[in-house]
Parts: sequence; structure tokens; C-alpha cells
Amino acid sequence: MEACFVTSKPLSEKLFPLLGSRISYSTRRRLFVTSQFHQLDLGRKNFVLVGCQASSSSSPQDEERSFADSDWRSFRARLVAGEKALRSEEPSSVVNPDTVDDIPPPPAVTIGSKWAHTIHEPEKGCLLLATEKLDGVHIFERTVVLLLSMGPIGPTGLILNRPSLMSIKEMRSSVLDMSATFANRPLFFGGPLEEGLFLVSPNEGGEDGLGKSGVFDEVMKNVYYGTKESVGCAAEMVKRDVVGLENFRFFDGYCAWERDQLRDEIKAGYWTVAACSPSVIGLSNVASIGLWEEVLGLMGPKKVW
Repeated sequence: MEACFVTSKPLSEKLFPLLGSRISYSTRRRLFVTSQFHQLDLGRKNFVLVGCQASSSSSPQDEERSFADSDWRSFRARLVAGEKALRSEEPSSVVNPDTVDDIPPPPAVTIGSKWAHTIHEPEKGCLLLATEKLDGVHIFERTVVLLLSMGPIGPTGLILNRPSLMSIKEMRSSVLDMSATFANRPLFFGGPLEEGLFLVSPNEGGEDGLGKSGVFDEVMKNVYYGTKESVGCAAEMVKRDVVGLENFRFFDGYCAWERDQLRDEIKAGYWTVAACSPSVIGLSNVASIGLWEEVLGLMGPKKVW
């Protein structure tokens, strides 16, 4: 193993030469963590990390494939959790920075299967949670909206927590030209704009035939969405046992904003933007009345960013 930092001076002196010996333990812990993550591109499934150690046996191609295959949202969530843990530390007494190399590494930060945290900007796969400013607005009051796309025209999304007691056949909706395969599936309210969309997840424990098909758009890991144009392909995949019938959730209507409209609404305080784990928006949680409260509870009483 090779060390990435080779220096005759303490790290604290090289980064903050004017501070002398007045660097607290909390600050040095933060420097230790920061030094491990030199560059992080959160907008793609690709990270460039400069760590304190590097393996001489792995090639750049292997590292690139490893990070491309990882769930970058979970990686970011661990960074957020680590930053939150650092902020919650009580500052200790001032110590000599010459002992910075003796600081034990921070404990590994773990996150559960369900997590959520606030983010500054909307992104594909994030959640919009209606704030109290939308109380009284019947369509959006206490809604949880999953953003499917941040397209060139503007963001689009689906309301996740509006229950339905009607099937596609009973609703006789004109927005979904359904085959008999899905006729008895429930139809949920996805938003005020007229269009038929659906969410679908791969069979649990099986191969991800949905991703390999190239027909459906991936929202986040193990969550895809389709339109009425891809319903026929979806029905064929059910017949071939590529995906189960229970792995679909169909929506009558969707939400959409113009390019800058959503950001203006967020700045005005109508929406809280959150990143979450796929298990939070799993198909079993679609139409859950308590989803809004659950996500807020996972985010905690305070914003972490």
C-alpha cells in the first residue's frame, strides 16, 4: 500500500500555516475526513476519490467500474451522515497539531436500509415534500412527489401518496391504453396533468431484465418508469416472467413544472427537497397515507446540510 500524502510537516500546518498550534481536536477530525475525499461528482454515477491509501494492484479501469456500479446516492448519504456526526461533536481543548498523525480514524458511518436527507437542488430520483404553505391546496397538500426527470423542458414527477380504490378497468381512464394483462391493477392519482405513467421494479433476487431491455427509464436503483407507449412491452415481459404483475404501479396523471418554476417554488418555501433510499419509495409504499410523515421522520428534526 502506498501513502498519498508524503510531507515532513503536520497536515494542519500545510493547510492552515497561520493557526500555529491552536487547532482543536474537532477541527483536526474534520481535516482528516476532508483529506480522504478530494473530488466528488454527485451529478453522475461516477466518483473520483483521492484517499489516504491506494492499492498498487488495482488499475484505473477497475476503480472506474467499481464506482460506476455503486449506488452513488447511498455513498452521498454516508458522507452526509458523517458530516452530521462531526457537527454534533463537542469541541475539545486546544492541542498541539504535531499530534495530528496520532488521531484515530473516525468510526465507520453506517446508514440503515431506509434513509432520507435534505438536498439543496432538485435532481432526478429525489422527493419533493409539500410544506405547510401548501396546506389547503387539495391536490398537493402533504404530498410526496417523486421526480422522474429533469428534462430540457422542465421537471416531471408523480405523486406517490394518493390512495386508490379503483382498478384500471373500473376507472376507464383514457390516458392508459391498457392491455388485459393490467386491467385489474389499481390506478393511482399521479398529478393534475393528463398522462398515463407507471413505476416498475425488477423481480426481487432475480436479474434486472428491466434495465437490460432498454425500454424503461431508470429513476434510481431498482426503480424504473414507463409511459403508455411502453405498456405493450411491459405486458410482454410479464407473460415471459421477466417481471411480476405485482411489480407495477400505474398512475393517472402526473406533475410538471417549467424549467425555473420548480426552483422558484422551492425558494418560496413550498417544497422540501430530499434524497432517499429506494426502499423509502418502494412499490409497497406507493399510496401510503403515512409516507409524508415517514420521510420527514427519517430526515430528522434538523436539516443536515
